Amino acid sequence: MNVSTETRSETFYSGAVARIPRFMIVVALVLTLSGWLRFGWRVALGFACGCAIAYLNFHWLEKVVSALADRATSSEYRQSSRGIVFRFLVRYFLMALAGYAIFSVSPASLYGLFAGLFLPVAGIACEAGYELYMALARGL
Repeated sequence: MNVSTETRSETFYSGAVARIPRFMIVVALVLTLSGWLRFGWRVALGFACGCAIAYLNFHWLEKVVSALADRATSSEYRQSSRGIVFRFLVRYFLMALAGYAIFSVSPASLYGLFAGLFLPVAGIACEAGYELYMALARGL
């Protein structure tokens, strides 16, 4: 493997953090629509809420990990430890609150909510498939 191929590979793989949220949005839209057609609007609404929570959770988790990495490497921009911990814990509180709200309105929507919370798994699986395709097709 020469230097040019290594640089191309590093550039490609470093873009995964930007591609995963895009995959998550596409998967959420497609599965919400198909869930609406197959199971009805209540389950689809629960699924859309679960997807929104999962997307926010993924975004906030990315920010928390970045803040922890900045703090560990002693970069110039340092966030307070309380702010990092608060953002880490508030994610779970919001998920519990949304689950309770959806369960109290429509228990059937709770299944959709739980399924929607797995959106990051689908986004990461799409990214893994895309990386495999690129590695085989273009030799990255």
